[in-house]
Amino acid sequence: MSENGESKGGLPKVAKYYDYEPNMAANIVFVVLFATVTLGHSFFMFKMRTWYFIPFVIGVLFEALGYIFRVIAAGETYPNYTFIPYLLQTLLILLGPALLAASIYMVLGRLIRLLDAHQYALIRVTWTTKVFVLGDVLSFITQGAGGGILANADTKSANDLGRNIILVGLAIQVIFFGFFILTTIIFHYRIHKNPTPRSYSVTGSWRYLILVLYAASVLVMVRSIFRMIEFSAGRESELMTKEVYLLVLDALLMFLVGGLFLWKFPGKVLVGYKEISKMAGKSGGGVTTDEENNSGMEGIQMMGQQQQRTPQPYEPYMER
Repeated sequence: MSENGESKGGLPKVAKYYDYEPNMAANIVFVVLFATVTLGHSFFMFKMRTWYFIPFVIGVLFEALGYIFRVIAAGETYPNYTFIPYLLQTLLILLGPALLAASIYMVLGRLIRLLDAHQYALIRVTWTTKVFVLGDVLSFITQGAGGGILANADTKSANDLGRNIILVGLAIQVIFFGFFILTTIIFHYRIHKNPTPRSYSVTGSWRYLILVLYAASVLVMVRSIFRMIEFSAGRESELMTKEVYLLVLDALLMFLVGGLFLWKFPGKVLVGYKEISKMAGKSGGGVTTDEENNSGMEGIQMMGQQQQRTPQPYEPYMER
């Protein structure tokens, strides 16, 4: 930094970190909210051994830690903020939703298996989680790299590079989440039109879980689009210079996602999934059925077809 308050690349000193004074009270509120959600999900995850929800728990923990570092910044004197809290809050808040998305993707795959509805999936169930999580990992890595560059940027070129890399990562997230929403809609339409025999005997409120998937997906999508617009507009934009946008269109939306899955925690809804997994394991394979093995691309043609299936006596699957 030069003595006149500008870096060698022309970035003003005040814009190095925050372009506003972080609000202490508001950030403390979100620390408490995300800490509560983290504890709640951790309790249910360990109690029900739903290890696929580990990324989700880490994601809400990232959010809580991110706002803790914003509280630390709020306690500093404007504009003399320290680098480490700024760097950590940038990365943690930016990357948290990608971890939430990873578990959300896995929930849909497990729901399809539980209902024995492999033929209703847009893509083969054995690939559903893999495809979406792969996209999520790419988004996570790209946003992390961009966030690191942006946080350390002291020239305009470095700032632009970090911002553009973040935009690519967010675009990946939006694309895959859009495809996920489409996959969920098509599956929901098919299972509603032609319920499987097992869907009648499953005791968990899986229909409400689908609605939670819709709501959570929309919230994450809105947040990602907001962050894309925010980074595209630049540091002097309205979105970057007022904290309220970050708190409402990022923090609040991600808290709602955490709250929704506390209301309908997947481990409570996917009752019987573990038993089905054990049965499939004893047969020497994954959680597959004849319908899954024969589905492939044929499942895509099911949208307008009526399938006649002979009801079978399924016993309710109860969690042990």
